[in-house]
Formats: sequence, C-alpha cells, structure tokens
Amino acid sequence: MAHEVHTRVTGEDLAHSFEQQEEVDLSSYGFEDWITLLIFWGMAGLVFTQFFTRYVLNDSFAWTEELATYCLVAVVFIGASMCVRLSRHIQVDLLYRFLPPRAGRVMALLVDLVRTAFIAYGVWLMVRYIALVGDEPMVMVEAPKSVVYYAVLFGFVMMLVRSVQVTAANIARGYSVLERPEAFDGTLENKAD
Repeated sequence: MAHEVHTRVTGEDLAHSFEQQEEVDLSSYGFEDWITLLIFWGMAGLVFTQFFTRYVLNDSFAWTEELATYCLVAVVFIGASMCVRLSRHIQVDLLYRFLPPRAGRVMALLVDLVRTAFIAYGVWLMVRYIALVGDEPMVMVEAPKSVVYYAVLFGFVMMLVRSVQVTAANIARGYSVLERPEAFDGTLENKAD
C-alpha cells in the first residue's frame, strides 16, 4: 500500500519543479490508477470523436456520447478507490482538535469502520443490482450494460480493499489523518529541517 502524503505545493515550488531534473517515481500509484487513466483517455478520445463528427463533419456519431458517459461512470468509481487509498475524500478534522487524544482515536477508528462497512454495503448492492438488471442492453451499442455495472462493482471492491488497508495502517500507526493531519501533509518534515 502506498504511504499517504498530503503535501502542500506553492506556486514557487511548482515553478521550480520544471527546472529540476529528478527521477520519476511511479511507485505511489496503484494498479487501479492506471486502469482509471486508460479509461479516462478512452473517454477523452470518445468526446473528441463526438466533437469532431458533430461540428466538423456535421454528422454526429450518436454512440460516442453513450460510451463517453459510461466511461465517466467507470472513471468516477474506479478512481474513487485511489481517493480511499490516499484518504483524499472530504473529511472534517476540526472536532479532533478539541477532543482528548483517546476520544479522538476512538472516533477515528469508528470513522474507519463505518467507511469500510458502507463500502462493503455498496459492494453487496452492486452484486444484487447486476443480478437484477445485468443483461439490460445499451441504447446505441449492442452490448449489455453489465460491462458498466461490473466496472462500478470493480471500483467498489477496490474501495473496500483500500479501506481495509487504510484502516489496518491507521490501527498499526496509532493515528489517522483525521487526528494528526500535519503528519500527512509534510509540515512535520519541514519543521525537522
């Protein structure tokens, strides 16, 4: 599992990054990130094809809009597993500043467990949904919609796996990003310098 890093980057840091010649490190990316990237570029190609055929050729391919929409659904749900892995979903950590450490730890653990249970419930719902309407055909393309539903199911399963990994890492570490956000944004490293 990739280590969570929530580094703040200033405009000056970004400008200097173009001048630096460093080795590219792709180890922080999970395999679902690469799948999401491929689907995203497929969607971009479909949107470009739709734009080109509609506004340049004045004869739109109707199937491109449907497939681009399905690609967007896959990008959202598979890409959400990356957000779970890196704890990038919206979270409110203000309350943890005012709680005693033990109460904050209990609440953070409860958040991890509720998140994992919610995602597990999403997996169960998708399995049931596919069983009910999985053979429904797409509108413009002769293919079953189950392809899209299985992509969503894959996204939920990956979110569940990543949620369990994050929960286990938080338990092993003894704190989460909710309790100590400064441990994940790089400010502790900067104070040590």
